[in-house]
Amino acid sequence: MNKPVHAFTNDALGDDDATGIAELIRHRKLSALEVTEAAIARAQKVNSVLNAIEVPAFDAALYAANAPIGQAAFAGVPTFIKDNADLEGFPTRNGSRAFTAKIAAKHGDYTEQYLALGFNVLGKSSLPEFGFNASTEFAGEHPTRNPWNTDYSAGGSSGGSAALVAAGVVPIAHANDGGGSIRVPAACCGLVGLKPTRNRHRNNSSANSMPVNIVSEGVVTRSVRDTARFHAAMETVYKNPQLKPIGHVEGPSKKKLRIGLVIDSINGHATCAETRTVVEDTAKLLESLGHRVEAMPLPVPKSFIADFTLYWSMLAFLLGTFGRFVLAPDFDATKLDAFSRGLIDHYKKHILSTPMMLYRMYRSADLYAQVMKDYDAVLSPVLGHTVPKLGHLNPETPFETLFERLTEYVAFTPLNNAAGSPAISLPMGVSKAGLPIAVQFQAAHGDERTLLEIAFLLEAAKPFKKIMAS
Repeated sequence: MNKPVHAFTNDALGDDDATGIAELIRHRKLSALEVTEAAIARAQKVNSVLNAIEVPAFDAALYAANAPIGQAAFAGVPTFIKDNADLEGFPTRNGSRAFTAKIAAKHGDYTEQYLALGFNVLGKSSLPEFGFNASTEFAGEHPTRNPWNTDYSAGGSSGGSAALVAAGVVPIAHANDGGGSIRVPAACCGLVGLKPTRNRHRNNSSANSMPVNIVSEGVVTRSVRDTARFHAAMETVYKNPQLKPIGHVEGPSKKKLRIGLVIDSINGHATCAETRTVVEDTAKLLESLGHRVEAMPLPVPKSFIADFTLYWSMLAFLLGTFGRFVLAPDFDATKLDAFSRGLIDHYKKHILSTPMMLYRMYRSADLYAQVMKDYDAVLSPVLGHTVPKLGHLNPETPFETLFERLTEYVAFTPLNNAAGSPAISLPMGVSKAGLPIAVQFQAAHGDERTLLEIAFLLEAAKPFKKIMAS
């Protein structure tokens, strides 16, 4: 068994989370420069193995660390921005080699809100082409590797961010989620990954242009308190007036919850035995803590699988058709990887189903809300089986084979993207191969607070296993 690859050492970062580092900087026990230099050294130590940094910004980070940092919640804390969000002065490659990425003239709207919290950006993290795949792998290039075992996938699409946080390069990194892309890599890398409610934060332009916005922005972290503090701090910059504020969650609630339980998905594939055991053990733990856990019906029909697939394929088709207008004049759809091209072909074959698909995608939010009236949260797996080895989801795999594998693997996350509801991934177990196994909790629209309270409860009752310095 491969040993974990990590960057933890006795430097300014230590093994503190982002909240701890921010406090040390605020009280002048550390300087932003010390922390930045330590994070850069860590990145340089492990990235040649992990391949998680798409665009480094070390010089810019050092320059920023020498300037006054202000009093924002995470002032001076090093981070990475996922390379599908615009960061002024740097290219936005979207994980693709089908075009020459332009240098962003300004920050994206979400990036601007994110950076208002005081983060210092060390660079942009890797993702599979346009975030379409659930593993951060590329055609003809080295994949992003899982720091728990480099033979395995780091997940996707926020795989680079997850690998960097799990390996200890930075304590927190930007991620976003259009079908599971926060929760899947968090599950693979043993992190906390909260996909917030649709429109909880400012959206970047690509999400605003979607017929149904399935993308939510967020972070991956090593502690529940970092995730909670991040979302509370984001509300000091922007609050969606149509959503109940999350506020600052600092621990579990005393309320006894009614929690629905879903172990097998609607796609016809049974959840693997190891994952099933972790979910069942989590249910038993919740019951021992006084909560009620019961099996519940699935909130959407089986047609949801075909609908979400067609929508995903439609996004690929729109990129392939209009890429030279919205991305770069030299965009060449023939240079997209085989999986992206396969999605485009899939949409062309089923294009006449678009109107009804869009109707049902819109309707999924109402169906979800109706079912959630009876529950405070829903417990399920994040993934249909344990973390796969690299190559299992490689984009050059024949499309029909890869599509079937993704359907079996990414079985539980897309519903929340269509419905716009919040969901969180928590690392509650470890597989026989030594990699994390996560569970997912979902809640009603706008109720991230309940998810964070459950996360605090479970983190205290069964502390999450992390990669640590040996």
